[in-house]
Amino acid sequence: MQIFNYGIDTLSVAKALALANGNAKGVINDAAKEKIKTSQQNVQQIVENHDTVYGINTGFGILSNKKISEEDTQTLQYKILQSHSVGVGNAIPNHIAKLMLITKLQSLAQGFSGVQLSTLERILWHIDNDIIPIVPEKGSVGASGDLAPLSHLFLPLIGLGEVMYKGKTVKTSMLLKQENLSPITLGPKEGLALINGTQFILSFAVAAIQRMHNCLEVADIIGAMSLEALQGTKAPFDERLHQLRPFKGNQLVAQRLRLLLHNSEIMQNHEDCERVQDPYSLRCMPQVHGASRNAWLHLKELTEIELNAVTDNPIIFNADDTISGGNFHGQPLALPLDYACFAAAELGNISDRRCYLLLEGKFGLPMLLMKEVGLNSGFMIPQYTTAALVTENKTLCFPASADSIPTSLGQEDHVSMGSISGRKLYQILDNLEYILAIELMSACQAIEFRSPLKSSILLEAAHDFVRQSVSFANEDRIFADDINQIKKIISDFSFMNHIEKNAGLNKGFEEFEL
Repeated sequence: MQIFNYGIDTLSVAKALALANGNAKGVINDAAKEKIKTSQQNVQQIVENHDTVYGINTGFGILSNKKISEEDTQTLQYKILQSHSVGVGNAIPNHIAKLMLITKLQSLAQGFSGVQLSTLERILWHIDNDIIPIVPEKGSVGASGDLAPLSHLFLPLIGLGEVMYKGKTVKTSMLLKQENLSPITLGPKEGLALINGTQFILSFAVAAIQRMHNCLEVADIIGAMSLEALQGTKAPFDERLHQLRPFKGNQLVAQRLRLLLHNSEIMQNHEDCERVQDPYSLRCMPQVHGASRNAWLHLKELTEIELNAVTDNPIIFNADDTISGGNFHGQPLALPLDYACFAAAELGNISDRRCYLLLEGKFGLPMLLMKEVGLNSGFMIPQYTTAALVTENKTLCFPASADSIPTSLGQEDHVSMGSISGRKLYQILDNLEYILAIELMSACQAIEFRSPLKSSILLEAAHDFVRQSVSFANEDRIFADDINQIKKIISDFSFMNHIEKNAGLNKGFEEFEL
């Protein structure tokens, strides 16, 4: 199993996901331990010297001018976890909360935060044993750190809050008793270090990068199937054309479409037809899908910077050198997350247009993709669902980062709202997976009307994989069942893995891989 050294090794999206999935093991090695201990000793020296440093012996936010006595510095850290645990709404997905633990440990283990080694070892215990705190989804403004969600995340360290363990929600106090463990004793600055940071925003970004990557890969495959069913041309995917406008995402999608359509009997059968050009939703897949890929790549690059950043406050360089800054501000991720929202929504928008084209009864396809309609509505109504989901996604595209509401009586007078950006992207991806599922269902239905002609090897494999769980429809049925089944094989990555395994569709564009 791959070993990852927190605070020493460089964390990537792929490594963070591997740690969360149990495919890699994280450790705190001796080099990290030395840095952690030195930083904690620096904080203790500040306390003993009675130097005034924000969050160590002062209040928080607007209360930063309130001096705290040496005997109260530990109590201060407990109170900040309690007072800032004001999250509301449903609990975030368990894997997002686990990513929060992983990304926070990577930040704190770099030795600039003054946290005790024992505290970090307890966080690692939670990760290794899959004992994941319950974190409400709402309450962060994404600026002075993701204060509310991080407070809930670390309540279990002091014996409070709830955790998810073996599929059940349990009180932390009961679990610690069961495991013969005591709550940890927080030292000076520790509470503040735990809740200052962008790990809520960051963890949504990490998970969304994986999901959006899957949707991008799947969209090209499904788009190629729709093009085949509609007897479109592959000419707009010519490599020479895209060398004249060399956006990397566009070039990648064009390459993928060329490979997906290679040696297709359906394509060869209509090469000499009189159609001059296809609708944009077919012809412009490299430009539209490619633009979304470029946005994804931008988010991935910035997320991987943040994965290795120290984002709490103040930063402890040594006992005589501390800086109270703004590394906790979520704006660097809020903007690309909002950009990714637009990019994901556009994938759904163009997919809906292809769904509509498949229903028109043109180019030899039956209207509504069913031979006998009237008594049967055919595939008319699934496209209503794509239309509804596309519009819902549009309403989710208002950029949360364009807004700011002052907090802490004006001390924190500009906030990122990046936590909302991350959550919105997750909602858009949910809808997108359903939209793509409906196009895939429709494309599989449509392409069978080209029989006995065969598509390419890859697209035939895609069709056959869908047909293992959803059959051809000769008459109306409850299509929601089919949609949900196909959505499942998209969202669990099995569809993409089945088609693209060893296919080499992304060769030469490795930066677009996870």
